[in-house]
Amino acid sequence: MKAITLLSGGLDSFVSTSIARRKHRIVLAITFDYGQRAARREIAAAVKICKLWKIKHKVIKLPWLARITDTALVNKSRALPFLSKSALRNKGTQERSARAVWVPNRNGLFINIAASFAESLDAELIITGFNKEEAATFPDNSAKFVKSINGTLKLSTLKLGTQKPGTLKHPKVISFTQRMAKLDMARYALSHDLPIEFCWPCYEGGKNLCGRCESCIRFFTALRTA
Repeated sequence: MKAITLLSGGLDSFVSTSIARRKHRIVLAITFDYGQRAARREIAAAVKICKLWKIKHKVIKLPWLARITDTALVNKSRALPFLSKSALRNKGTQERSARAVWVPNRNGLFINIAASFAESLDAELIITGFNKEEAATFPDNSAKFVKSINGTLKLSTLKLGTQKPGTLKHPKVISFTQRMAKLDMARYALSHDLPIEFCWPCYEGGKNLCGRCESCIRFFTALRTA
């Protein structure tokens, strides 16, 4: 099948895209710039990955999204949630951290933009890096969300026209990491010799990974355990 992948440059989308390309033909990778702190580093990571796998890459800027949110991912006057490894086991702490970096309907918006490209390119799949670990605090990472948005895509897109008669389908969201935790993804990346150094999992956009934000803590904890 032809597929479009949402590639943020982080571990999740990196692994999901890696699995997807073994099964399908990825015709486009999309990275979004909505003014997030790490936009420049995320784009650079995605570019490296796309060059490695010879995937066409497109950056879509959404400056208005930054203007309507006060998330710490965009607003540098707000402190990012810096967590300890032990704090990741505290549900209340996780929920507060999720609220601090929440961007209004981000994944819903990304998927609908990708669906427009998918329909125009006759791509049947939209690849995401949703996973069970982040789904615990981010409902728009969950399998329930994927099922729901796939239902809406059946109404908001036309059936693709290049399939055989009787098998026409609407663009569909799928995540090959949906049932994985960060540890599972780290093990997959290591066992398949993926260049993890290409990834940018950090909320910050500095010269090096900060090693303190929730995303870094999850990333490094998974790698060390793997």
